[in-house]
Amino acid sequence: MKHPSTRELFEYWNKQRGRRPAPERNDIEPGAIRRVLADTFVLAFDTAKGHPFRIAGTRVCAAFGRELKGEQFVGLWDEPSRTLVRDLVHIVAHEAVGVVASAACANAEGARLDLELLILPLSHRTRTDSRLMGTLAPVGAPHWLGISSIGPLSLGTLRYVGSGIAPVDAPQLVPSLRNGRRRHGFIVYDGGQA
Repeated sequence: MKHPSTRELFEYWNKQRGRRPAPERNDIEPGAIRRVLADTFVLAFDTAKGHPFRIAGTRVCAAFGRELKGEQFVGLWDEPSRTLVRDLVHIVAHEAVGVVASAACANAEGARLDLELLILPLSHRTRTDSRLMGTLAPVGAPHWLGISSIGPLSLGTLRYVGSGIAPVDAPQLVPSLRNGRRRHGFIVYDGGQA
């Protein structure tokens, strides 16, 4: 984690959850993270609606040149990144594991901006597929940020994070079994060599 906002939010989230998979959403006190609120967001876990923003910090909104509340999180990403972003949100919600990733974009004049993304689950009555929180923070702050809005984000490298800042093993999601069958922990698809 490179950005101070990312590290601070992760450390606070980790402290609030204790030994649980994720903290309850009511455990998050905005005053305790006031220094990072401008880079923070909360998403609704709603696949059909593209995981809309419930709350977006002022710096996040300023970067895109508009208020993001109610807008699709998935819609902020370029076409090649959207499927992976949907999958990442799904993994964070269902596996109760955080993800930190790099992202890149450009403004209308073509100036590049690198950002750091953090997505963390929040619990509601022990379910972690209701809300997610995170940060979207610029790695460097160019003079034009907040004046010239940025375009679609492109997802870069990513890693999953657990109880510390150290990476954890990738979550074990089981793919759908279309035209396949499970055998000894593997999915077997008919076809191929005879």
